[in-house]
Amino acid sequence: MTTWIYTKRKSAGLSQEDVSKILGISRPTYAKIETGEAKPTVSQKNILAGIFGISEKSLETLSTPIPQEDLDIVSVREIPEENVQKFQEILLYILGKVGNRPNIGQTALYKLLYFIDFDYYEKFEEQLIGATYIKNTYGPTPVSFAKIVKHMEREGKIVEVKSKHFNYDQTKYMPVVEADLKVLSGQELKHIDEEIKRLSSMTAKQLSELSHIDTPWRVAKEREVLNYQHVFYRPTETSVREYDPL
Repeated sequence: MTTWIYTKRKSAGLSQEDVSKILGISRPTYAKIETGEAKPTVSQKNILAGIFGISEKSLETLSTPIPQEDLDIVSVREIPEENVQKFQEILLYILGKVGNRPNIGQTALYKLLYFIDFDYYEKFEEQLIGATYIKNTYGPTPVSFAKIVKHMEREGKIVEVKSKHFNYDQTKYMPVVEADLKVLSGQELKHIDEEIKRLSSMTAKQLSELSHIDTPWRVAKEREVLNYQHVFYRPTETSVREYDPL
């Protein structure tokens, strides 16, 4: 017996290890969710919805075992929660600009994407990528990152490189193609350039520490989805908008 969690993970090209890391649980524990032996918590359902691009309502059926012969005839409706093309092109643009720097590994990329997204929302009160981020030990994590990166690897847009940085294991990504900037407005591109200039020289640890004092991360519970609206309550250290004096 298996569930649609299994089929959605396989179709996304993700390993059990990839998904279990995002959920913050062990691989064996996650495997039980896939087989229906354990039910995902509310928080885990929210994260799985973001990873697989499906509604939380659909996830109610995912922990119900489905016979293998029925897997091909059950339909799960996908919802466009994130602008996947923008995510890809912005990631390619960042990698083309600073991806070869020794400090820009996966952890640093998570934080760069977070600040690009949440800073844009604070400045302009509208979404740029609008990705879903959760509160993780080392800072905000974009839940669809692994799925999108695997897709980009299959399309030959990026390659994953394992390396060492100060004796720590590091996952880096190298762009194979250039970003298609037609999907970005002048305002969006200017914002991204400013964020790269401001943040890309920081280490992953410095970026994580900065995200830890940011209100969206600070007020969320562990593994909870971060709320974009909380950018309007930021401390001066992370606020990027010039507000009118009261």
